[in-house]
Amino acid sequence: MSKPLANLSSPCRIGSLHLKNRMVVTAMGTNLGAEDGGPSERLHAFHERQAKGGAGLIVLGSVGVSWPSGGNQPRQAAISRDEHIPAWRKLADAVHAHGARLAAQLHHGGLVAAQDRAEGRPMWVPSYPVVKQGDMLEGFLESELAAMFDPDAPEPSLHVMTKEDIDKLVADFAAAAVRAKSAGIDGVEIHGGHGYIISEFLSPLTNQRDDEYGGSLENRARFLLEIVAAVRAAVGRDYPVWVKIDSGEFGNAEGISLADARDTARMLEQAGVDAVTVSAYHDTSMGVNHSESNIPHTPERLVAGASSIKRALSIPVITSGRIEPAAADRHIAAGHFDLLGMGRKLLADPDLPNKVMAGQLDDIRPCVYCYCCVSQIYVLKPVKCAVNPETAHELTRSLIATTHARHFAVVGGGPAGMEAARRLVEKGHRVTLLEASDRLGGTLQFASIAYEPNERLLRWLRRQTEQSAVDVRLNTRATPSLLTQLGVDAVIVATGAKRDLPDLPGKEQDFVYSGDEMRALVLGEENTALRRKTSGFTRLMTRAGALTGANKHPWLLRQVSRAWLPLGKNIVVIGAELVGLELAEYLAHRGRQVTVIDSASRAGAGLYLVRRLRLLHELREEGVVMLNRARDIAIGDHSVSYTNYRGQQRRIDADEVIVAQGATGDLSLAEQLQEQGVEVHSIGDCRGVGYIEGAMESAAELVAGID
Repeated sequence: MSKPLANLSSPCRIGSLHLKNRMVVTAMGTNLGAEDGGPSERLHAFHERQAKGGAGLIVLGSVGVSWPSGGNQPRQAAISRDEHIPAWRKLADAVHAHGARLAAQLHHGGLVAAQDRAEGRPMWVPSYPVVKQGDMLEGFLESELAAMFDPDAPEPSLHVMTKEDIDKLVADFAAAAVRAKSAGIDGVEIHGGHGYIISEFLSPLTNQRDDEYGGSLENRARFLLEIVAAVRAAVGRDYPVWVKIDSGEFGNAEGISLADARDTARMLEQAGVDAVTVSAYHDTSMGVNHSESNIPHTPERLVAGASSIKRALSIPVITSGRIEPAAADRHIAAGHFDLLGMGRKLLADPDLPNKVMAGQLDDIRPCVYCYCCVSQIYVLKPVKCAVNPETAHELTRSLIATTHARHFAVVGGGPAGMEAARRLVEKGHRVTLLEASDRLGGTLQFASIAYEPNERLLRWLRRQTEQSAVDVRLNTRATPSLLTQLGVDAVIVATGAKRDLPDLPGKEQDFVYSGDEMRALVLGEENTALRRKTSGFTRLMTRAGALTGANKHPWLLRQVSRAWLPLGKNIVVIGAELVGLELAEYLAHRGRQVTVIDSASRAGAGLYLVRRLRLLHELREEGVVMLNRARDIAIGDHSVSYTNYRGQQRRIDADEVIVAQGATGDLSLAEQLQEQGVEVHSIGDCRGVGYIEGAMESAAELVAGID
């Protein structure tokens, strides 16, 4: 057990608001609002679960002050009407019962008000925006474009705000703050960032006005300061009020600068706000930027800006952006910021604050930064988490003790099998987990080599399974006789997908690797087909992996494979979905020239949108060649031929070809057991490839329905 993180766990204040610790659920759009704009039962349960998990403060995300006007999600929460107050009061009472505090982030979408566009209302803007052409939409799948853009929606229109519009919106913010206070909500955060209406006024790129609200920073900040003054006058000096601002606009050299942000923060402190939340925004036309600012892929991306702003203030600073708890503890001790905002981490594990305070850091379920959560919002769906299937499903998937304990055999020790096994024993069932290999992990082991954050989930699942009451039996194949001998009441099959090579001409050649063969090569596993086609050098690598124990430790295996990976310089990967693209990145990072080819018109199916936008950019930066819409793909003599979308014949030289296609569900064991009268359930990839999220979700759904 680790030591509790004393600084992160210490109490603090935002104005008159006392917080039991410095861990904040940062505001996130969830698309969980009720039809009338209030909190739905799902949103209520979502935030109450976070309070139960020990968060000191929960900030309700993007609560509309003029809803439905200014909304950027179809199920956005709102506090624009008095009828909303009772439901918010009920949520505030529930959060308070667990010792947490609740704040509402007051929001108007402006140019990003997608619901105004969808429903035919003009989008309010400070001035007509500068239109930039980028690559963002190139990373969307057709299904995602269809979800975002309704061809029958009215033609979008913009409305440049007049002084009367500004006065009305200022009044809307003040009225919303009064409703929040009346509902027992403990404070309000005015959303002044992320490209919404206030940050559009603050940014010199989007504010081209020539009146008292444009030009100098003092003029551009006037709208925000008028909102602060109106809110403060409406709720009184003792009610906590703070503002979220951008410390910069990544990719927009003419946007908000850090110097602007510092000066804006100083003006806000002089205006009487109680804290500043430091975030950032970006050039939205470029796909990679969508994981560059407020939901960054780069660890601690926002710390430098937050620290700079902190030095200019005497009030608390809140920041977020992929900061690990131990690192946040150090930053707080050094005075770089005062409170840690977390979004993705608390979706992955709402109990993180309690575990931090108890010194149980190894038991925190890790976020794998796959961008499942935010990608849902882009395509107008409710938030969810790939590694925590209970997120936003607290009412249906939370674990409840069983009243009828049974004995289950779980066949397969991959993520689906481990998650089902540990959930079943937490409910009070007896579980025997049968794994044919010498280790737990299944395909997640290979995924951990290709994408490092997956390794944290692998370690966590192994740890939780091995420390639980699950009876784990490695090197054990499930047979009807063994299951009879065990006397189980039911069997859960989690044996994973079948990965046969698709019907490609030339697939039988020695330089062609299937997905299973590539997995065996990288993991140092024994594989009969691999032994036939590989050299003594490859077999030496396999033995080295086994001798060093690297095959059980992904970090060590990554180092071994960097030195020993026995593949030539030119690699062709056939298949441009999740596995193919992550494998291409893995190989490119190891100095290979990689070409990815697929018949699909767009690459990256299986990857969540925001992660895909980044990965496609990184592959281009690494020099990976992407060939979509290819037909008649065939493997020749160390080459791959195809017909391109123009109907032209082309050929690529290849030292090796890796086929990242052909994975399908495999219910053969389940069907065999069913024929013998056994009660059988199937989860994970054996039902059809669903990757990590599919594995975790199917396990949770099954266990929730068992009783």
